[in-house]
Amino acid sequence: MLSIFAKNGSETPEPVKAQVIGSIPSWLQGTLLRNGPGLFSVGNSQYNHWFDGLSLIHSFTFSNGEVTYRSKFLKSETYKRNIKADRIIVTEFGTMAYPDPCKNIFSRSVTHLRNIIPDFTDNNLINIIRYGRDYYASSEINYMNQIDPATLETVGRINYRNHIALNLATAHPHYDKEGNSYNMGSAILGFGRPKYVIFKVPAEPEGRGHTKPALRNVQQVCSIPFRSLLFPSYFHSFGMTENYIVFVEQPFKLDIVKLATAYFRGVSWGSCLRFDKDDTTLFHVMNRETGRKASSRCYGDALVVFHHINAYEEDGHVVVDLISYKDGGLYEMFYIDSLTRDDTFSQSDQKMTKPVCQRFVLPLDVQQDCPRGANLVRLTDTTAQAVLQQDGSIYCTPETLFEGLEMPGINYSFNARKYRYFYGSRVEMSPHPNKIAKFDISSRKHVTWQQENCFPSEPVFVGSPGAEEEDDGVILSSVISPDPNVSPFLLVLDAKTFQEIARASIPASVHMDLHGHFIPAAV
Repeated sequence: MLSIFAKNGSETPEPVKAQVIGSIPSWLQGTLLRNGPGLFSVGNSQYNHWFDGLSLIHSFTFSNGEVTYRSKFLKSETYKRNIKADRIIVTEFGTMAYPDPCKNIFSRSVTHLRNIIPDFTDNNLINIIRYGRDYYASSEINYMNQIDPATLETVGRINYRNHIALNLATAHPHYDKEGNSYNMGSAILGFGRPKYVIFKVPAEPEGRGHTKPALRNVQQVCSIPFRSLLFPSYFHSFGMTENYIVFVEQPFKLDIVKLATAYFRGVSWGSCLRFDKDDTTLFHVMNRETGRKASSRCYGDALVVFHHINAYEEDGHVVVDLISYKDGGLYEMFYIDSLTRDDTFSQSDQKMTKPVCQRFVLPLDVQQDCPRGANLVRLTDTTAQAVLQQDGSIYCTPETLFEGLEMPGINYSFNARKYRYFYGSRVEMSPHPNKIAKFDISSRKHVTWQQENCFPSEPVFVGSPGAEEEDDGVILSSVISPDPNVSPFLLVLDAKTFQEIARASIPASVHMDLHGHFIPAAV
């Protein structure tokens, strides 16, 4: 059954009209762009990992109560090279490929080691991000591919390194109310001392000519030195408040030496990640304006985090909500062999680390005369603690909000602000969710939507025009099923009640995706 996730998807290059059941709100006007892996074999060669599949971009366009759908493969250099060769010749996260099978391993390794950090694929399959008025398919590498959000055509490739000294960058930026974009990456080798870099891409005023990429105006906010030169922290996202960037330096690490020799040894980049359960997790709180670090040194027990939910400031504290794991084993669940074995999840479910939504509270102002051993958290609505240690550091223990939820989303107008609700995919017997949920932080209660044998994507909140309440809006999620009698559909839920108000059945193939971006229609 789960083989539906690892089969090759197909394009729907021209818009097709969906059959709407129910009533889509008349105010819902715009396009939901989605990105994820969609092609898992080329010729007779196959990818080893679900996160290796070639990017397939989807769009769901809402206009006057109707929905149209289209999809196209991202025409990256990786895609074009593989298709031309009729086999996989570009290495991905879990699949090592060799462009010239006639060369022996020694000549291949000499070529590769000319650059200690390899030139990564540009198969941008994780998210859709915005810089200025430009939209890009993105992943965690130095390349992005710009797309036309209306036609899904690939416009061209851009390299972060032409604008800022980075080897890697996240696919999960933040946006402020002025339209500025914030993101972070890492400068591993070739750019001086290895460091994490936080940067800002300023918004572009409407009405001004638009001919060059907004990324040309990128500004470095600050940098943070690696605590271990050869073992930098892996990071997938970060937090942002009104005044601060929050970076969690976790003990899920990239082994630089292994990465540099992966090609020579014939192993995948994924094998270069390791989790150090005996290490600590550091919380870096950096001022967005000055680039200076908050004086408090906060740390916690070892954890792995991929997705942040939200962060905000309250009464001299920074509240950080994220989804944590006890180890880095999640990636192992997405190898194609695992996804296509019917018994995999019944056997491994007990071994699989469940995602846990946790709240950390980081004190900003610590007085010199505070007694050692004191809990510095003054907020009354949380059980999270931050205990001052003898050396002046602060040991933070989280409050568990909810278990078994991933792909979190919020009403983004409440990003960096105190909020009440978050949404996400319920993870139970497999890494692919079969439910979506709404969690109320105030009541600590949740509600879910599910349909038997159906698999929904990450829920996306779209707010009603002029809404005053945080959950006044709709939840959008694309849903697929292995049942041939159930067409893929775009689900529309009332965000308040979590009841279905409409679904748009798509008369075309739709593939499971990862993340996306809603673009409101121009007024």
